[in-house]
Amino acid sequence: MSNDNDMGDGTADDVSHSSVDAPPLSGFAGLGLRSELLEALDALGYEEPTPIQRETIPTLLTGADLLGQAATGTGKTAAFALPALQTIEPGAPMGGPSVLVLVPTRELAVQVSEAMVKYGKQLHARVVPVFGGQPIGRQLGALDRGAHVVVATPGRAIDHIGRGSLLLDSIKTVILDEADEMLDMGFTDDIESILESTPEDRQTVLFSATMPPRINAIAKRYQRDPVKIKIGKLEERESQELIRQTVYFVRRADKPDALGRVLDIETPDAALVFCRTRMEVDQLTSTMNLRGYRAEALHGGMDQAQRDRVMGRLRDGTAELLVATDVAARGLDVDTLTHVVNYDVPSAAESYVHRIGRVGRAGREGTAITLADPRERRLLNNIERLTKQTIEVAKVPTVADLRARQVELTVTAVRESLAAPDLEDYNPVLHALAGEDSDRNIALAAIKLVHLARGAVLDEREIPDASDNRTERSKKFKDGKGGKDRARDRGTGKRDGKREGKHAKGDRDRGGNPDTGFLYVSQGRKAGVRPGDLVGAIANESGLVGRDIGPIRISDHYSVVGVPKAEVDRVITAMRNTTMRGKPVKVRPFNE
Repeated sequence: MSNDNDMGDGTADDVSHSSVDAPPLSGFAGLGLRSELLEALDALGYEEPTPIQRETIPTLLTGADLLGQAATGTGKTAAFALPALQTIEPGAPMGGPSVLVLVPTRELAVQVSEAMVKYGKQLHARVVPVFGGQPIGRQLGALDRGAHVVVATPGRAIDHIGRGSLLLDSIKTVILDEADEMLDMGFTDDIESILESTPEDRQTVLFSATMPPRINAIAKRYQRDPVKIKIGKLEERESQELIRQTVYFVRRADKPDALGRVLDIETPDAALVFCRTRMEVDQLTSTMNLRGYRAEALHGGMDQAQRDRVMGRLRDGTAELLVATDVAARGLDVDTLTHVVNYDVPSAAESYVHRIGRVGRAGREGTAITLADPRERRLLNNIERLTKQTIEVAKVPTVADLRARQVELTVTAVRESLAAPDLEDYNPVLHALAGEDSDRNIALAAIKLVHLARGAVLDEREIPDASDNRTERSKKFKDGKGGKDRARDRGTGKRDGKREGKHAKGDRDRGGNPDTGFLYVSQGRKAGVRPGDLVGAIANESGLVGRDIGPIRISDHYSVVGVPKAEVDRVITAMRNTTMRGKPVKVRPFNE
């Protein structure tokens, strides 16, 4: 009866009454997304938007420019991808793309493309990734067939624009993801050239984990009254609180054994180990495989097919350990990761935060392990100041610790087997052995097989713990020779300032100080070398991040590049067999 009354006769009062009673939309439906996108999200199991999605999506749907500060792992891909896909009309003829997404690395280009294909499945969205390391002919064919969205690295985008294969006339939205990383890698000129080639009335969306002055300068020049959204401090702090952070102080020569010992104790489901150089990645991968771990390497010297195979093995559980450089691992988002390991302390505190942020996501707990040389205590202090957290200092596990842990794991395995419903199936084995020995010895022999089959290693070496002498070494460095070196450097810096003028000013602008050393690189302007070439080559080979590299001065026949003074010898070693612009390059310390 009430249904008849509620139906009414279609008057305005009845419509109003119905709208008052209707429950408000929640989840993604409450953000204004079209039904096709909601269906795709529902199929993917997405229920509630993350904070950045809740704040960003309604803003972008209005067409406003946006300047967002958010770290990897906050859900920003969906935050910019869903509004961009909202404008696609199914069945509309495809010409040039309407959405262009710029990302720093090919790995991130693949991940963003895959995500946008999943989100846009009901819209039949055509997404084309273009990046270096893949045959350009395949990309030319894909672009020629038409695309709604192009996801590109800046260098390859410039290449296609120059060839006329990437048309920008129809671009409605440009998205810069991880903009700070792109600038650190030397892509500033490419990004500005691309933005200047797109229509003036485009929507410009910029996401960055940090907001250095260069990012604000890009925003001021290429955005129109952008809405500013910052998702970070509270959410990052909550995420970091889910991560157990531990540092082990060990001598460099003991690091391979220390890593193996710690991982034997931790037994991660999947771990990501960060190294500084390609050479170190390859060496450590071999070492960990010899120790019995299923380890895979990932660095800039690998082609895309190799990288895809490695990532596939990690995601399907075939590999349990991924050893990678910072540059190669940018943008990685693997749900199965339980541990992140810093084989060295990152020279930039922000890099530490980005690295460990790959675990502790979506409310899951994670573990961050750092192997530190005692001389790296200052870098750890910088990290603790930035994160406002104290990193626990632990002793390297002893042989006794390892054996106790191995026994514990075997007990767990046997206990789980005791609860299995099919134990009776193994009665024939027990009957066959009956009378040959005592039940106790038969059980011990079976347990031995389980213990060894689990991969328990007989490791008899005690690894020296270097945490006790870190204060003494730090004091020695501060009061002894290290102090003299800094005084001498300060004098050098002053003389260089008089000679270099603008060059020294650039050093100050980039945070330069007496701890900056300089490298001579045997190629210059005549060879077509640009700052991005130098930053990219040094970052790829040495593992330094872009903000650690500079100032840069390019002459006709050579270049001078600043790096942290403590890293000069290591960078020179890492660059020993490097080529730039297809030619071998020599690197040595620079002296005026």
